[in-house]
Amino acid sequence: MASSVLRDARRIVVKVGSSLVTNEGRGLDEEAIAQWSQQLAALVRGDADGVRREVVMVSSGAIAEGMKRLGWKTRPKQVHELQAAAAVGQMGLAQMYETKLREQDVGSAQVLLTHADLADRERYLNARTTLLTLLSLGVVPVINENDTVVNDEIKFGDNDTLGALVANLVDADALVILTDQKGLYTADPRKNPDARFVDEAQAGDPALEAMAGGVGSSIGSGGMITKILAAKRAAGSGASTVIAWGREPDVLGRLVAGEAIGTLLLAQTPKKQARKQWIADHLQLKGAVSVDQGAADKLQEEGKSLLPIGMTGVEGNFSRGDVIAVRNPQGREIARGLANYASAEARLLCRKSSAEFERLLGYSAESEMIHRDNMIVSGH
Repeated sequence: MASSVLRDARRIVVKVGSSLVTNEGRGLDEEAIAQWSQQLAALVRGDADGVRREVVMVSSGAIAEGMKRLGWKTRPKQVHELQAAAAVGQMGLAQMYETKLREQDVGSAQVLLTHADLADRERYLNARTTLLTLLSLGVVPVINENDTVVNDEIKFGDNDTLGALVANLVDADALVILTDQKGLYTADPRKNPDARFVDEAQAGDPALEAMAGGVGSSIGSGGMITKILAAKRAAGSGASTVIAWGREPDVLGRLVAGEAIGTLLLAQTPKKQARKQWIADHLQLKGAVSVDQGAADKLQEEGKSLLPIGMTGVEGNFSRGDVIAVRNPQGREIARGLANYASAEARLLCRKSSAEFERLLGYSAESEMIHRDNMIVSGH
């Protein structure tokens, strides 16, 4: 199982911790970031097996780098000081990744997120669309928490959680958490000589949380427990997680080659089923669109996205990102999903092709009213 999970993964989120990025707080580790960038680029190009993969990097390190630049020896506790350190450090962090990835002829993009961006449905869709577009262009998004504008998100294990949320956001096949430990042990191996290494387990197993307590490095904000909880969250959208030592030579390349490195925490629910369950469980209907028989057939029989040209009417007042029903000509609900356009815009787009969107709306965005990845079809 371990060999196939990463080998078969086509979209991977990699999260790297502060202690690795900043060499235990001594400033950005240029050599380490160069090594990871080389590995990321190899996955994007498909150097090893000819398979091009889409990769997102979630990188800690902004606060630690800011501390170094400001001459601070200990992590501050005041939120405004943490925000100041993040603002200073983010400049160097983004520049380092951009430089090292460009040396590999791979493009990069900086994306700063807060948990609020992913809790709001419209912002969630905007972030998702941007990231998927970057991945389709072969660009590596480098994501960090937008620590300079929030006052309650710089907390224990934040970027582990963010890595899992990003895995959910982009429908990743796998989350790789690179840390300063070899993986998960039954107890802290630095304190307990009887601690046994965990090669493989089920994500979400309560026994994992019991064996993973405690804060690790003084530089980062989380310990192994946050990684266990992140794996549990990632599994909710069908992504398995590997926790591995970040300085393992060519760790990413060897993982996708099928080598068992670190601890593999397996998701129990297949990715497509997990996403449909997420949509079904978390969203309430805010409106509906009616479609002609041709569009209904494409949704139900061919698994296509809903295009506005097949829409005949719009009910209710809803915003972009709200969940809406899709009704066939007989008025029966045949699907539901996340709307890419608000109700007022949707009314303008009924029976229109994507070529007319810019003229009608003043801008051109998604060609679909509801993308098939954000839709549940009745009986499917």
